[in-house]
Amino acid sequence: FIEGHRITDEKTMEIVEMVLSAKINKKIVSQIQKNNGKAVGICGKDGGLTKATKIKLHIKKELMDIGLVGEITEVQPEVILSLQKENYIPVISPISETKDGQTLNINADSFAGKIASSLKSEKLILLTDTPGVLINKKLISILNKKETKAYIVQDSIYGGMITKVLCCINALENGVKNTHIIDVREYHYLLLEIFTDQGS
Repeated sequence: FIEGHRITDEKTMEIVEMVLSAKINKKIVSQIQKNNGKAVGICGKDGGLTKATKIKLHIKKELMDIGLVGEITEVQPEVILSLQKENYIPVISPISETKDGQTLNINADSFAGKIASSLKSEKLILLTDTPGVLINKKLISILNKKETKAYIVQDSIYGGMITKVLCCINALENGVKNTHIIDVREYHYLLLEIFTDQGS
């Protein structure tokens, strides 16, 4: 991984697509349905949902090719809206393709942010296996865009968390009302974040 992006060659891309779109996606669908929800598993390639372009990362002032890794350039959310109209929960794996049909691996947080923006969602909630945004080992409960960008410049926010906070900023700038980064390891944190004033 480099800054939250998985370096992906052609062989890895085949495995990523198989694991995310088949194994993990269907497991989540199954769990939702066991709990009386109606779910459908899709990926960004299905129904023309997304289009993407291949990216290169700026690492220490140099461009680095990280393989079949992309960023979403276009979202056509009709397939999601159609599923929601029939009360289905869409479970979407972060695989997309270019306009000429090349499959690309997309960072899951960035992918979710683009989908949320296209739907003008009330909330974008990113789940992580860390406590959240830590500044000098202290958990920060609320950040605005200016503070976040300053912390990135100071290297106080780094690694995979950069992708998450930039995703949140981008979503807020494109129609999402609130964004949250929540520790998935703690019981009931998602419920607390949604249903209480203080949040998790």
